[in-house]
Amino acid sequence: MRNLIIKGSLIGLLSLGLASCNKSENQMIAHIGPVGTLNTSTTDLKLSLADGEKPALTLSFSKVEVTGTEIPVTSTIQFDVKGNNFANPLEFVQKAYTFSPTVNQMNELMLKLGMKIGEQGQLEVRLKSEPAANAVSYSNIILLTGTPFKASSWIYMPGAYQNWSPETADSLLSSTSNGIYEGIVNFPVGKLDFKITPKKNWTINYGDAGNGTFRLGGDNFNVLTPGAKKVMIDMNKMKWEISDAKIWSLIGSATPKGWDGDTDLKFVNDGTGTFTLTQDLVAGDIKIRYGHDWGINFGGSINDFVLNGGNVSVAAGNYTVKLNVTKTDTQGNPTAIKVSVQKNEK
Repeated sequence: MRNLIIKGSLIGLLSLGLASCNKSENQMIAHIGPVGTLNTSTTDLKLSLADGEKPALTLSFSKVEVTGTEIPVTSTIQFDVKGNNFANPLEFVQKAYTFSPTVNQMNELMLKLGMKIGEQGQLEVRLKSEPAANAVSYSNIILLTGTPFKASSWIYMPGAYQNWSPETADSLLSSTSNGIYEGIVNFPVGKLDFKITPKKNWTINYGDAGNGTFRLGGDNFNVLTPGAKKVMIDMNKMKWEISDAKIWSLIGSATPKGWDGDTDLKFVNDGTGTFTLTQDLVAGDIKIRYGHDWGINFGGSINDFVLNGGNVSVAAGNYTVKLNVTKTDTQGNPTAIKVSVQKNEK
């Protein structure tokens, strides 16, 4: 048997057993240094729409020293509102040793964490070092001060998917009002056409002009195949793009389709990244999965959905489910989510 022992001076001596068939009983030793100090170029965030693409700050840290047997160490920057004790942080896995989010990205992050437009607030940021699941350590905490600003604008896409009604059409969002609008819309079979309007009426509308372009009063856009689609409209260059999108869904014996089909959550194009669903459920079990596939699924308990968790039992009733992704891996796959499952009173 070979044993792998991780030693971290910040978190004490930690031993991890790694078994493999070997009569020599050799021992491999990896020495893990303490998590480095997190540094920042500023603690006073100057946020404005005009400086949206400029760096808001630069966070930096040193590589954790590993001697002996090389062990990969995952470094993650965590943000949360001051006083929340990082209960539900937004996390960013780092490949480099500096992280320079733009003003627009920091503004969006602050709004996702619940800070109010035009009101000064404070964020805490720290570095999480993770050489193993049971050997996590944290850096110093830095306090950031800033005032989020309103930067978002919307256009609308009435179409066959919602009976061509501009008043109830889904929106596409430009989180920085830069003229590029995006959103996720689910198109049912046989209802693949839509148009674009700047307001919720038909006074001005845009349509397809061929070759990925559009024009005032053009033909209907068509997404070609049903399903969830990411729609991009560039009002500056009068270009548009459609791509397949993955969405979240409920599945299980409590849902209308049981374990044989998904009940999709709807993406809310408001800049919060929220998926939501209001649905009648029968007594039974549910899970949440991504992209209509078991490769990424969450369960556990109604108050704590974790990756690959077990079935979650619910009583019969009408529920509203809201979901936000709080952590992704380096490939952008979700690894942690925040879910609210609220039973509605009738």
